Amino acid sequence: MSGTAVGIDIGGTGIKGAIVDLATGSLLSDRIKIPTPKGGKPDGILATTVELMNQLQDLEPDAPVGVCFPAVVKHGVTLSAANISKKWIGLHAEDLFEQALGRDITFANDADAAGYAEASFGAARGVDGVALMTTLGTGIGTAILHRGVLVPNAEFGHLEIDGYDIETRASNAAREREGLSWSEWAERLQKFYTALERYLSPDLFIVGGGVSKQHAEFLPLLKLSTPIVPAVHRNNAGILGAAALAVHTIPPLS
Repeated sequence: MSGTAVGIDIGGTGIKGAIVDLATGSLLSDRIKIPTPKGGKPDGILATTVELMNQLQDLEPDAPVGVCFPAVVKHGVTLSAANISKKWIGLHAEDLFEQALGRDITFANDADAAGYAEASFGAARGVDGVALMTTLGTGIGTAILHRGVLVPNAEFGHLEIDGYDIETRASNAAREREGLSWSEWAERLQKFYTALERYLSPDLFIVGGGVSKQHAEFLPLLKLSTPIVPAVHRNNAGILGAAALAVHTIPPLS
């Protein structure tokens, strides 16, 4: 993998982007972050993404662009809407972003992009088996990688556990909203990761999202048979994966 590309990561609270060196997975520009417009409606998110692109310095006109998004994405259509407006459901979102940006893009689920980044440049690289990426943020995203091949649109953050959609109880947003201690939050995460072990028997768990920089506060509290490690690229994984996907397809990872 060589060259450069733009990665844009659209989340429930922020839209982030940068120019990425695809050989190393490093950022070649400052990471720009703009708050996601309140309500997360299509017009607002599209306009903010254009604003972000316009702020990138030294952007080559023909640079590939990847955009990752908090939704199930099939054939460029958003089939769900996690922590954004329900108006995204059923939209030909890839086409809308291409029209707004005036260029071709690659469009993918945000957790898939983060997992792809960790398989390309991080903790899942070279794992001989199943690596499961989990992103703990506004919601909970998941991505399955088998020997580097991504299985798109795994939505295990919406597992029902104890009668709840687990991301409403165990996301980092839930921790902050309810003022949970690290140990209280770890009890909820324990149920989530135990269920994933039962269903998927992974060889490695990877934990991403902004809270992963504080991994020492909660990962040691989990009692699992599967090794669990923080994402190498923390909250930049979505940007890196979106950029990498702009020049590769899903699946496989070569």
